[in-house]
Amino acid sequence: MRKLIALAACGSAALSLAACGSADDASTEASADTVEMPADSALAPVTEEPVADPTATATDAPEADPTAGATAAADAAAGVAAEAAAAAEVAGE
Repeated sequence: MRKLIALAACGSAALSLAACGSADDASTEASADTVEMPADSALAPVTEEPVADPTATATDAPEADPTAGATAAADAAAGVAAEAAAAAEVAGE
């Protein structure tokens, strides 16, 4: 009985989703005229050339110290292990 109800629910959901879609003419193919403006005509009014920023350098990003994060994680793990060991000792007494 449950399988029949589940099958009926799936069938009604599929039919309701199929009924929601609407397409006037599915044979119409998408083209640049029907989708969006072509890039050449969109960029036609732009006359400026891009310039490099003289103040920007490849070393502007802060240097990350990979050992600092690892050390902090190791310290945190050691602290949790110590707390777990202490809790195990208290539970064992």
